Amino acid sequence: MTAPGSAPVFAPGSTAVRRDVAHGRVWSAMPYTVLADDGDVLTLTARPGTESLAPASWTVAAHAGDDALRLDCVHDLASGRWELDHWTWRDTVVLSRFTAGVPFSVHRFLTPDGRPLRWYVNFERPYRRTAIGIDTLDLFLDLVITPDLSSYSWKDEDEYAQARRLGVVDEATHRQLDRARELALAQLRDRSGPFAADPDAWTLPPEGPLPTLPATALSTPAGKWDEGGSADG
Repeated sequence: MTAPGSAPVFAPGSTAVRRDVAHGRVWSAMPYTVLADDGDVLTLTARPGTESLAPASWTVAAHAGDDALRLDCVHDLASGRWELDHWTWRDTVVLSRFTAGVPFSVHRFLTPDGRPLRWYVNFERPYRRTAIGIDTLDLFLDLVITPDLSSYSWKDEDEYAQARRLGVVDEATHRQLDRARELALAQLRDRSGPFAADPDAWTLPPEGPLPTLPATALSTPAGKWDEGGSADG
């Protein structure tokens, strides 16, 4: 639902599309089922079989299982030239939490029968709400955390370094990401924010129909990102 003059708030069970956008174009688009939304924190889920769109260079790397090929994605993003390909979410259920103004989202991966696999912090531009979901941009860097929150490791630092060299991540965004790293680690250490004990937020939801991308999923994103990662428009 959308109140006049305000950003949309999505009802539980509805579809919200998370899009990555850059150069005024859609870089990826994936539909999720909404679990909860208070206008600030948006909690979503996706199951195996969900159909999405992703850069063709990324799907090639994923099918090949070759992380080195993923550097091609950074070149495509920097150049502003890419093609989209179909991608089917597979193997895991993901519960995702996006918080307004925060340059990362937190995800919990589970097996389809509910066994915890890992936590994942995805560093990205703070989201902007749209009529169909949220727009952001993945900034490549990830934090992978064990299911019991006892240890962690950094992932895709080579892609992040390449993104900095090619100008995808400018100095202002890099400083923002440094602060975001500190915030994520502090929340993990203190068991606060998304890592606080909140079983209702992170338990396996009942199965339902898989969400699908709407016809407007590739519509031109409104506004543009400034250097600090916020959006105008």
